[in-house]
Amino acid sequence: MSLHRGRPVWAEIDLDAIAHNVRTLAERAAPARLCAIVKANAYGHGAPAVAAAAIDAGAASLGVVCVDEGEELRRAGIDAPVLVLGYTHAAEAQRIVRLGLTPTVDSMQAALALSRFAFGRGVTQKVHVELESGLNRHGLELEALVAFAGSVRALPSIEIEGIFTHFAAAEEGDQSFTRMQHDALMAASARLPWIPVRHCSASASLLGSPEMALDMVRAGLGIYGYEPAPGLGEGLGLRPALSLKSRVARVLDVEAGATVGYGRTWVAERPSRIALIMCGYADGFRRALSNQASVLVRGRRAPIAGRIAMDMCMADVTDVPGVAVDDEAVIMGVQGSERIDADELAALADTISWEILAGITARVPRLYLRGGEVVATTTLNDRLPVPEKDAAPAAR
Repeated sequence: MSLHRGRPVWAEIDLDAIAHNVRTLAERAAPARLCAIVKANAYGHGAPAVAAAAIDAGAASLGVVCVDEGEELRRAGIDAPVLVLGYTHAAEAQRIVRLGLTPTVDSMQAALALSRFAFGRGVTQKVHVELESGLNRHGLELEALVAFAGSVRALPSIEIEGIFTHFAAAEEGDQSFTRMQHDALMAASARLPWIPVRHCSASASLLGSPEMALDMVRAGLGIYGYEPAPGLGEGLGLRPALSLKSRVARVLDVEAGATVGYGRTWVAERPSRIALIMCGYADGFRRALSNQASVLVRGRRAPIAGRIAMDMCMADVTDVPGVAVDDEAVIMGVQGSERIDADELAALADTISWEILAGITARVPRLYLRGGEVVATTTLNDRLPVPEKDAAPAAR
């Protein structure tokens, strides 16, 4: 299953898995509402399609990190509440009001601008405020937050809907710091009891400490089918939704002693068969996985041979009988009884599964599946006009 044009590399996103994960997490969070985090192109899965599937499956709202991401959802026809969790500059106020987004505010300049444009449109602009409780990234410390919230509350056409904090170590075994941050939010909320929605939990704390769910949970990694730490969510049956695939473009036999790839870092210890696969680090297959990762071909693991290049990689298929041009190669996903997932690739690259998923780039086409059938596709050029065939050049 793939697109039959362009480079033979694509991602398959199982929308049934997304829906299953959202329902599972929403049930665990209840009665708190679930906010599905679709920032960073839905962790590489494609924000509009994932957002629609998440809302259909029971998510109450969506979370992004910037106004551009919120606008992408609105342009896709998604009218669910969208919370902008990142820094919001006052210059974005008019666009926020027009798009009906809910920003996080931490400056009077931004709050005043939002108030002005909301008043002019005759609407009430909802905002959230953030408590700085130990991540030391953004947000306001307790006394400053209490004073700020009171000032913002007095502005016309502004409603502070939510107060939240962001955990620094929820994936770690020791939860003492996380509980301290939760308690700090509860203390801030007690000072600001008129703010109705409190939230601090993401996937890790929802899975490990569901009592911290409060009024809303911001679920990110979990809705894509991964546990934030080993053992969290065990038994819930979360299902990875994304597979990254390519095809064999060439099969080459090399003699013992031959080298493969840039830098000549792989040397054939025997006569070997090498498959060229059109997926490289510009597609999201990280260079750090060179000579470490494997791909799946004909249901077997084939180790990467040499350095992963920008647009392609090579695999040693000597022990995989019958490999031929156009065979499917699975970089991440399942083939036969074998599986390679983002956790495995993250461990090999000394990173985290979030980065592996979010690193799948825009030029990789996405195929969206329901019931195993493709129901939609997106490509890099979806929004570009297609020139007429053999069109004459414009006169100059």
